[in-house]
Amino acid sequence: MTRFDSPVGRYIHVELEGVDHRIYFEEAGQGIPVLLQHTAGTNGVQWRHVLEDEWIRSRFRLIAYDLPYHGKSLPPTDREWWREPYKLTTDGLMAIPLGISQELGLERPVFMGCSIGGMLALALARWHPEAFRAVVAVEPALKIELPPSTLRGMWHPRVSDDFKGAIMYGLTGPMSPEKYRREVAFAYAQAWPAAHVGDVNFYAYDCDLREEARHIDTQKIAVHLLSGEYDYSATIEHGQAAHAAIAGSTFKVMEGVGHFPMVENPDRFIGYIRPILEQISYSGEHAAEPPLTSNL
Repeated sequence: MTRFDSPVGRYIHVELEGVDHRIYFEEAGQGIPVLLQHTAGTNGVQWRHVLEDEWIRSRFRLIAYDLPYHGKSLPPTDREWWREPYKLTTDGLMAIPLGISQELGLERPVFMGCSIGGMLALALARWHPEAFRAVVAVEPALKIELPPSTLRGMWHPRVSDDFKGAIMYGLTGPMSPEKYRREVAFAYAQAWPAAHVGDVNFYAYDCDLREEARHIDTQKIAVHLLSGEYDYSATIEHGQAAHAAIAGSTFKVMEGVGHFPMVENPDRFIGYIRPILEQISYSGEHAAEPPLTSNL
């Protein structure tokens, strides 16, 4: 018999900085919408395991998109993009999930992102709390310190794409299944070289929430933080600092995983996000009553 995975993919047109962008996304499930943001330099395929979880799909409409210039979201055709350096900024990145949400007619969706997506989740909570009911920041940080020299080998004619994949493999947890750790490396080896370097401009240089995080109001938007035990990029200490700065946020260390938990160890990751999603779902239905399950 013919077998199909749960997600269905299609394209949506979103205007960003006056330019039409054809953005690819896959969705599955029904209920409260959840926008899913991938890590730097790759695409929404990272969420494929989460999109297959029956419990989540029965309660949430999951929408995993590829950033412009990533995956199947090809560069815009009415702009000479090859003449411009690709550098992701805080305002530019925030505009993407906001634009997608508006075009799809979503009503205060949940936002979940990892790495650059985790930092983006906190930026959205700070500057656009009215647009989302909750954010789940996976591998979050308020500020990442990264010497520019670190990026030299990420885009060079003498360096193969295997090098990038190997680095990302090293960011996975040693106890994660080998087949999924290799999946992380495979996806990174495919990407447009400029994408990763340009995304890190947001992650390490443009976005700094150290003074802004205390202004996030968790009475307006719920903030949940998850840090991987073996992540040496956005470390446990980064997650703890964000938790300390954001009154009313929740924080959990995910044991046994690294920087890409939704890919490298999906079963374990889903075990951590289900209680959070249950709390979000229950809060939406019974705002005046306590949640059934706490993720603390």
